[in-house]
This record gives sequence, structure tokens and C-alpha cells, in this order.
Amino acid sequence: MKKNLKAVLVLALAFVMVFSLTGCGGSSSSSDSGKGEEGGKTLNIWCWNDEFQTRFNDYYPDVAEAAEDGSTTTLKDGTVVNWVIEPNQDNNYQNKLDEALLNQESADADSKIDIFLVEADYARKYTNTDATMPIADLGVLDATSDQYEYTKEVVSDADGNVKGVSWQACPGLIAYRRSIAKEVLGTDDPDAVQEAVSSWDKFAETAQKMQDAGYVMLSGYDDTFRPFYNNDAAPFVEDGETLNIDKNIMDWVAMTKEYTDKGWNNKTSLWSDPWAADQGKDSKVFCIPACTWEIDFTLTGNADPDETKDPEKSAWGDYAVCNGPVSWCWGGTWICAATGTDDEELVADIMTKMTTDADILKKIATEKGDFVNSQSVIADLAANYEGNDFLGGQNHYALLSDAAANLSLDIASPYDQGVIEKMQAAMKDYFDGNADLDKAKANFETSIKEIYPEIKTVNWPE
Repeated sequence: MKKNLKAVLVLALAFVMVFSLTGCGGSSSSSDSGKGEEGGKTLNIWCWNDEFQTRFNDYYPDVAEAAEDGSTTTLKDGTVVNWVIEPNQDNNYQNKLDEALLNQESADADSKIDIFLVEADYARKYTNTDATMPIADLGVLDATSDQYEYTKEVVSDADGNVKGVSWQACPGLIAYRRSIAKEVLGTDDPDAVQEAVSSWDKFAETAQKMQDAGYVMLSGYDDTFRPFYNNDAAPFVEDGETLNIDKNIMDWVAMTKEYTDKGWNNKTSLWSDPWAADQGKDSKVFCIPACTWEIDFTLTGNADPDETKDPEKSAWGDYAVCNGPVSWCWGGTWICAATGTDDEELVADIMTKMTTDADILKKIATEKGDFVNSQSVIADLAANYEGNDFLGGQNHYALLSDAAANLSLDIASPYDQGVIEKMQAAMKDYFDGNADLDKAKANFETSIKEIYPEIKTVNWPE
């Protein structure tokens, strides 16, 4: 059942005051959409970084110009798109968004939130309330028939109404260094490397080979978390008060402790400077599990920090990808229409063009490297794409097209971001040797009950 927005957000804000979360073919042209006499001349889009802003400015056909400081984009009909970018760190984005949504009904036309973006880890916090509009009410649903089903599943409310759209799908891969593969495995061919990492047992065998040759298999503790988590059997929280830790999570803990003790990783943490440096040219790290957006938005920058695209000065062209031991996905960005927007037709046009227009999606795929949310566009690219320069000319779309069709995010819950971050933080003490496993578990339970006071019980697998 859909939850009342104010009840949910007032409760969320009450928690925030005491606790902090540590932290991640189109319709008609907008120029013809007509916003009505009471419609505002400002369209407010909320997000946590400039990823969608960049895509929008580069590919939405009604863009006239973008401000140099990144604050606004002007459309051809004079509408000013105001970008409200609030960083994710310490749950800042959600906190600010929650507060603004509470004031949505009373806000004037030019101050109302029109679009806000969400990630999979907390999408259902918003899509299962009346904060978001069903895309069917906007006339967008039929246009999404070619999108991957899991991308609609994760933003559906409890009644099955799809409440958001995405231009991307995010299957996961193993990104590896070609030069290291050639030296240690004798080849950098993706099929051959896949055989060397096709199961977690094979992954461990290859990790030992890497160590014997003076290399390290992984950078850090968190690199393999998503492949394990994404294969959990059920959501972390199903009844609103009981947190069930899946066996997969504890398998990740056991594997990561083994890799740490054996020197098969560099003991880094996700997003840290040492972790980023381990993706550069001089790194001895062989591989990193990376989803499609992570390759384009993170790995390329860390491998080529000076943006030279020069193989002599960066790791550009020295990476390739293979599937790895398991199928998995991580995140993605969804566009939600805020209930109360005074620009429904323009919002619908943006949703439709940016996530279903085949020509736009093909440009995003070939120019930005995104794995776009269109089965037909991906099928075309899998057959005809000339290859990705960063990946040494590899056609990674051919590798991913089948995997994306079989993905699911049934396990997504509104608690995922907090549970994942607190689990990684608590287990870091265990991996570092600063706490035994029982103490790490106890610390995790304490931190979870601080940020989610409604959680009464934490169950660990036998």
C-alpha cells in the first residue's frame, strides 16, 4: 500500500535531527507542451551530481544554452532549468530533498520540485509514497516497453505503479588490466580472462597467481560487496522492524578477510584516494568489479586523471572487461516526477526523450559509454559497435546484452543504503584487525539501530 508522503518524511526528518547516515522516441517537443497560465517558468531538477545534467545539456533537443557555472540551463521556449545539486555524503541529498518535499504543496510555482533523481539503494523510499507520480499518469509508460524490466521493477510502488525512468541499465563486470593479464595469464583476451575468474574458486586461484607475480588481485575491502549482495535471497528488511543478514553477505566477509590476511588486496576502502590511485597506470592491482556507470563515471577518470587519453601517461586502453563469477548490477539513476509539479507535460517530455528516444540513447551510448536502457539499441550496438577506446577497442555491449535482460532487483528496500554503508564500516574494523567478528557484528547492530530506530531485531545467518 502506498504510504502518505508527509508521514514518511516527517518521521525521516525526525531521525535526521538526532542521527546522521554516513556515506551514494518521444512525445511532443517541450516548446510545444504549453505549461498553462499558472505554470512556472522555472523547472527545478534535484540531483546529487552532474551526471544527468551533463546528459541533459548534451542531448535534450530543446536545450538552447547552459550557464558556464552549471547552475541553470535555458530551453528554447525560455524555460530556465534550475539545477539543485546536493552531494550524497552523510545522507545530505536525501535529507535536503525530504525537507523540500515537505514544503512542496505550499511552494510557489517557480520553487516547486519538478523532477528529482533517485538511486536504487533508496528508490522505494520515495516511489512507495505519494512524493512521486506514476509515469502512466504522465503518458510515459507505453514508451518504456523496450526498457529492461528490472529498471522498472526497482521504481515500482507496492501496487505495481512504475514511478520513475532511467536512461541506463547497470550490469556489473570485472574490469581488468590488459598488461597484467598478458604478463601473468599469458593473454588479455576477455574470453580467456573470463575463464580465470569464472567462479570465486577460480578467482582465488588467479589471486594467488597475481601475488606470485608481484601483483594484487583487488584494491580494497568493498570491491566485491555488490556481486555478493545483489545475489541475496530477500530484502534486508521486509516487515519494517527485522533486519535479516543474508548468507551471501557473510560469504563476502569471509572472502574479504581471507584476501586481506593473504595480501590479495591493498586494504583500501571504496571511494578513498588509495582506492582511486589503484586504478591508475602505475597500479599493481589486476582488477576491479565495476558496473557500467562506474567504468564510465569513475574508472576512466581514475585511470586517466590528467585526461590525456595517452596510453604512455595513463591506463587508457589498458583495461578490458569480462563477466566474472556471478551476474550482478549496481545502482543507476532514475528520473522521478515530483507530485505537485506545475510542468507535467515538460517533465513527461524530458522523461520520454531522455530514456526512450533511440537516436538520443545511441548517442549517449557511443559518446558517453553508458549502457543505455533500451534492448533494441543495445542489440544494435552489440552487433555493430566498433569498440570502446578506453577498453582497448572492446565491444562491451555484446558482452552485456544478455546479462542485463536477466537482472533483477527484487531485493531492493528503502534501507539498503544505510545497511550497506554500516556493514562495510563495521567489517572494516574486522578486516583491519581492530575488532573480532563478534565485536564487528555488535558494532553494526548498534549503528543500525541508531539510524533506523524502528529496527528491533538483527538476524545473522547460521
